[in-house]
Amino acid sequence: TRCRQGGGASSAEEPLLAQYDNEQGKPKPKSPFRKRGSLQSTTSPADLSSVSGPNPLKPQRSLPGTPSSATHCPIDLRTSMEEKYKEIAEELFTRSMAETEMRSAPYEFPEESPIEQLEERRHRLERQISQDIKLEPEILLRAKQDFMKIDSAADLELINEKSVENDDVVIQEKEVHIEEFQRVSISGEEKCGVPFTDLVDAAKCVVKALFIREKYINYSLQSFCKTTAHALQELGLKVLDMGVYDVAETPVDADAPVHPPVSETHPYDNQDPRSMPGDTEYGCKMVGGVLHVYTKKTNMDKSTELDLPYPDLKEYIADLNVMMALVINGPVKSFCYRRLQYLSSKFQMHILLNEMKELAAQKKVPHRDFYNIRKVDTHIHASSCMNQKHLLRFIKRAMKKYPEEIVHIEHGRGQTLKEVFESMNLTAFDLSVDTLDMHADRNTFHRFDKFNSKYNPIGESILREIFIKTDNHVEGKYFAHIIKEVMADLEESKYQNSELRLSIYGRSRDEWDKLAQWAVGHSVYSDNVRWLVQVPRLFDVYRTKKQLANFQEMLENIFMPLFEATMNPRSHPELHLFLEHVVGFDSVDDESKPEHHIFNLDSPLPGDWTEEDNPPYSYYLYYTYANMTVLNHLRRENRRRGFNTFVLRPHCGEAGPIHHLVSGFMLTENISHGLLLRKAPVLQYLYYLAQIGIAMSPLSNNSLFLSYHRNPLPEYLSRGLMVSLSTDDPLQFHFTKEPLMEEYSIATQVWKLSSCDMCELARNSVLMSGFSQKVKSYWLGPSYYKEGPESNDIRRTNVPDIRVAYRCETLSEELQLITHAVHTDGLDPIDEEDSLTMGPLPG
Repeated sequence: TRCRQGGGASSAEEPLLAQYDNEQGKPKPKSPFRKRGSLQSTTSPADLSSVSGPNPLKPQRSLPGTPSSATHCPIDLRTSMEEKYKEIAEELFTRSMAETEMRSAPYEFPEESPIEQLEERRHRLERQISQDIKLEPEILLRAKQDFMKIDSAADLELINEKSVENDDVVIQEKEVHIEEFQRVSISGEEKCGVPFTDLVDAAKCVVKALFIREKYINYSLQSFCKTTAHALQELGLKVLDMGVYDVAETPVDADAPVHPPVSETHPYDNQDPRSMPGDTEYGCKMVGGVLHVYTKKTNMDKSTELDLPYPDLKEYIADLNVMMALVINGPVKSFCYRRLQYLSSKFQMHILLNEMKELAAQKKVPHRDFYNIRKVDTHIHASSCMNQKHLLRFIKRAMKKYPEEIVHIEHGRGQTLKEVFESMNLTAFDLSVDTLDMHADRNTFHRFDKFNSKYNPIGESILREIFIKTDNHVEGKYFAHIIKEVMADLEESKYQNSELRLSIYGRSRDEWDKLAQWAVGHSVYSDNVRWLVQVPRLFDVYRTKKQLANFQEMLENIFMPLFEATMNPRSHPELHLFLEHVVGFDSVDDESKPEHHIFNLDSPLPGDWTEEDNPPYSYYLYYTYANMTVLNHLRRENRRRGFNTFVLRPHCGEAGPIHHLVSGFMLTENISHGLLLRKAPVLQYLYYLAQIGIAMSPLSNNSLFLSYHRNPLPEYLSRGLMVSLSTDDPLQFHFTKEPLMEEYSIATQVWKLSSCDMCELARNSVLMSGFSQKVKSYWLGPSYYKEGPESNDIRRTNVPDIRVAYRCETLSEELQLITHAVHTDGLDPIDEEDSLTMGPLPG
């Protein structure tokens, strides 16, 4: 069976048994989740990490950053190939440059096959459990007893008393009650199906990788999964205080409405610099590609430098080499692949046993359904956030309303909108969706260059500049108007939200001020929208055009204005206001472009990178991360100023070599796409254990890199990865006024997602989004930041507690398996020649 495949032992080991506990079976040890008809684990509650119970773990932020050196951890993580890190990593980099995609072991993930009998039974149960309340009481009682595992009429009355009224405005206080559901457990001494020595070696490698991620995430004040942090803490790691502050208890009441209160004033109204925080008198300059802050502008040297920590280049390269060697380690690959297969099989068992209970739990919630739960489009570009019909109507309206407005300068002479279209021999009547030709088609598959040209209406770059740019002759007026129309549509829908990407190119120092003036000047704001800033990886283009002297100049143009606005908000008043609604940075471009350079200690520093070749992906990501980390510490340094911090959420793993995902694992809070995880079992398992958010866009991928039926999203979801659905570019890929609902609709139809699956995806999108903690408390519940079912409020999310409990318990069991292997007494370093060692680097 699937259960045995996922967790069975080898022929030389004791066979593992899936034990099914029922009324006639032998009594099992008690657990905090003891249920009638449940499958119980023989592991005691004390051995499980982060399992919700009578004494839930204290809510807190991710633990402060710590170095991953073995000197801070009493557990011996060394194996036997310490000196080979660099050679393995560079060999892998070289191989990735020689091939368009790194080859991996030929693992095949089987597709699911529907079973007619099970489907018929499922529909029969659905019909019976959904019987109308007008049925005779005894018939209704029998149905509930049979299919909801209710023992008596008294139990049914108790459930009826706990049901809340159909009220969308005020929600009654929720009682903490974990629904009965069936659990699957694996018994036996060994539970992973691989030789014991391989388990120990793989566990050391996985723990080492998680330590590395925790260190970099906490350095940069991003969020690290609390369940994973608690599991690592049990290994005896000495936590260093990196200045991460605990989250204050949210002021939102349990019975608060689902809609956050709307501010009576516009956030951009108060533009008076005198009302903003004063000048700190700090100064800053870039050293080695990273900005350093000093307490005096006149004396910027070591004596006046502020202690704003970040991982230096040598530390990052060493950790990157460790991670690269880990990804290609054979035994670790086999172990992670088996665990992923086990997670898939376990989820299928969970669905077979509990699907009806999850559906019943959703049906008991008044008013709430998929249409009126919060959904966030976690990956969408502002310049393509409208659909083709919307843009077409807007262009026609602009041609009729502003025909004589000068919109472009050609050869020193101003051109009106009417003249621009006359030069193309077009009138408003001639325009159509087909004329615009902005939709991706079969010709864009694996042709990113053709896809980029689709951003030009009618193939004319001048129309792109006029209508979907913030910096043009009309100061982005048309683009602001159409963005505000999109925002109005989101506000009308109430439950849909977006995180729009705006571009900063790094060609000049005034780009930030122009962008902020566009947003503030045109009042481009909505409570349903937050901004991310994307930085295209186009240094080679700018260097060829002599717009930049070196890579450090590009970094200064991107980050210097942010430091200046943080140290003295009055020097950039519009930028100060705009940054309050910016949640993070994105790195964008075609990942499939070949990279001609290996990032190592011999790589030129940004000030010395003067060649016209583009730096590699990991080079861009490290220097973006390092400067963002220093900026975050600067903005947190004086807490009473109330400055927000930023996160790194790049495009990663859409195409190209695997090492992009390694950099993403180390440095980023979330990523977009993540398709290549399907070819890297080790990284996929690590992304699962760390619960790294992955914003996936199947329709976008279908037109560019991967056919829809091959998209790994349903596999990721079943295994428990933190995935959400997003649109990417509605202008190119979608047809309706609600592109996010279109994305959900198609995914549900093609992959036969259940209502619970859809609501789980929507809840994930809110959790990984950049909206404030207070807003999330209204949307998901005041305890959303806790672990397990306690974090869920089904009256707001429509996600059954059963599903949330299953996810939390499964993650805790996986972490317990890993940490228990590392804890095992009497472990000696492993001497096999092909093993990977995890000790400190020599020297």
